[in-house]
This record gives sequence, C-alpha cells and structure tokens, in this order.
Amino acid sequence: MILSISGVVLLGIISFLFFKKDGLKASHGLICALFGFYVAGTAIAPSITAGGASLASMLGGIKF
Repeated sequence: MILSISGVVLLGIISFLFFKKDGLKASHGLICALFGFYVAGTAIAPSITAGGASLASMLGGIKF
C-alpha cells in the first residue's frame, strides 16, 4: 500500500511539474489520467503492478 501511495504522489508531482514548466495542457493530463484508469481495469493491470513493484525493489536495492 505504501508503494502505491508513493507512486501516486511521485507521478502527481511529475505531472504537476510538466504542467507548470513544460506546457502540458490540462486536456493532455486528463486524457493521460483517463487512460490510466482504463488500463487499471484491464487484464494487463496485474502485470503493470508487478513491473512497478519489481522496479521499486530494484531501485531500493541500489547501494551508494
């Protein structure tokens, strides 16, 4: 649960920065959000979730 909330916050911040700095239009952001909700309801959603979790664990395992 913490990972998904962190991911939502991170993607929200990135979207906000694109909107403010790079000229992302509100309509483009709305289309991307609707696409995300659509993909979440399909059969590929568990694969996307597993890929995100795998990426997060890989990044979490990097030692500096």
